[in-house]
Amino acid sequence: MSNQKGFTLIEIIAVLVILGILAAVAIPRFMDLTSVASEKAAMQGVSEGKSRMSNQFARNLLTGDTDQNTTANLALKGDNSLSDAGDYKLKYSAVTTGRIRITASGVGSVKGTATGSWVRPQ
Repeated sequence: MSNQKGFTLIEIIAVLVILGILAAVAIPRFMDLTSVASEKAAMQGVSEGKSRMSNQFARNLLTGDTDQNTTANLALKGDNSLSDAGDYKLKYSAVTTGRIRITASGVGSVKGTATGSWVRPQ
């Protein structure tokens, strides 16, 4: 009988208790991971909107259009070249003169929403 191999019941229970404690600590930490990733991806959509606004502003300067509000008007009118960002739909709203709020919302099965501001260069 001294030749038996294997684990005792107490050793198995100890391992299960340790695994249970690890699961109780780790699971809540990873439960929120997908929503955080969705929000971060939406922030990339906002960054895309800021880039598009800056590019449009530069185009207006090159064509001699010095009206401060031309870029803002294009965005607020829903110009598709400024509002369609693939997986995200960009919505622009005026906050103050020279400042535009950009909201990126997921399209279709893409989730996540983020908001940021574009400030007109001086």
